[in-house]
Amino acid sequence: MKNFSINHRQVESFDVLELSGELDAHTASHLEDSLRELIDRNKYHIIVNCSDLDYIASAGLGVFMAYIEDVRSLGGDIKLTNMNSKVFNVFDLLGFPTLYDILDDEEEAIEKFETEQ
Repeated sequence: MKNFSINHRQVESFDVLELSGELDAHTASHLEDSLRELIDRNKYHIIVNCSDLDYIASAGLGVFMAYIEDVRSLGGDIKLTNMNSKVFNVFDLLGFPTLYDILDDEEEAIEKFETEQ
């Protein structure tokens, strides 16, 4: 099994989580902790960069589903970027493009946030 890691950084007033490796039942709690920490710190404009995400299982998708309503009810959103075709196909198969903004890159996500404010 490949490792999983999350790198958190600020870009302007947005929080970017860079996911790397495999997001599955064993690693989903790391993403859950990161999202919960951002929400607890009143950070609701979240960009999740998936450029180094090699694999996502249903447990990882479940984390996104668990937090999207909380973030949106607080006036924010979670935008997903930089997915490879393999990861995108999993999101697409389950209808996530109708629930989430899945964008090509972080710049596009920032522009989308700015037009929504």
